Amino acid sequence: MGWKRGWGVQMLGERRRRDICQLIEQSGYVESRQLALSLGVNVSTVRRDLEALADAGLIQRTHGGAMPVTDGDPIDVPYEVKRRERLAAKRAIAAYASTLVSGGGSLVLDSGSTTYALAQEIRARGDVTVATNDLRIAHYLAEGGGVRLLVTGGQLIDSVFTLVGPSALTNLESLQVDWAFLGADAVDPEAGVTNVNTVEVPIKQAMLAAAARKVLLADSSKFGRRALATVVGINAFDYVITDTGLAPEQALRYGDGLVRVPVETKGRETNHELNEAPGGEHRALLASGPSVTSRPAQRRR
Repeated sequence: MGWKRGWGVQMLGERRRRDICQLIEQSGYVESRQLALSLGVNVSTVRRDLEALADAGLIQRTHGGAMPVTDGDPIDVPYEVKRRERLAAKRAIAAYASTLVSGGGSLVLDSGSTTYALAQEIRARGDVTVATNDLRIAHYLAEGGGVRLLVTGGQLIDSVFTLVGPSALTNLESLQVDWAFLGADAVDPEAGVTNVNTVEVPIKQAMLAAAARKVLLADSSKFGRRALATVVGINAFDYVITDTGLAPEQALRYGDGLVRVPVETKGRETNHELNEAPGGEHRALLASGPSVTSRPAQRRR
């Protein structure tokens, strides 16, 4: 009888793991607590299942849950997960981007974890005007004080803290700012910047239309991928800032506005790499890491 009981438990575990894979595939991202409630088991059981499935290469573990293996199309991942992924790269990108903005400047920040890292860079300065549709960014900047803050208003997209809809769009269309900093779900030299949903697309396009200069912030994992909805072509941006995880030969496909920022690891920094730009000007394709102090040359129009 003991072997039958053991066999039954094993079968239940296998069925439960199949159900977990199916739920993750359908939802794109599922929290451990949600899985436990759906399957009628405790969270520790779900965590063991997720570890086993991840070890088998069937899912990808994240903080607090799991999502499909991301060889396919990008998915809409909750903010709390995004902000823990590739932190060093996002901070290095944000540090470099912050050097573009002069004192007294105005900018619009798209919703996202890399633009949140940029908000962390600029909050202490207190000499800029920031418009955003990201409630996390708005809350963070409001707590610090000093920054003149404009929030777009609109309807909230659950779990990603993003405001969208007609009122957000109308407010953005009334703005004229110096800089727009956009995030991306996927970046491709031919497809351009694409997004996992359609509702954010007009918001992103309005941000670009409101700005004199346009910057894309995207870590190297976003490149060479395509998502559902087209936002804009890559040539719409004055700068595309990423990290050195994007290989030099791949970087050439994204134009002379691309900036590859090295990610500091264990206190070590990477030297500058220079590219000869049209007109004989030198453009820094690599910054010196999170402690960048020099501003890049302005891109010619």
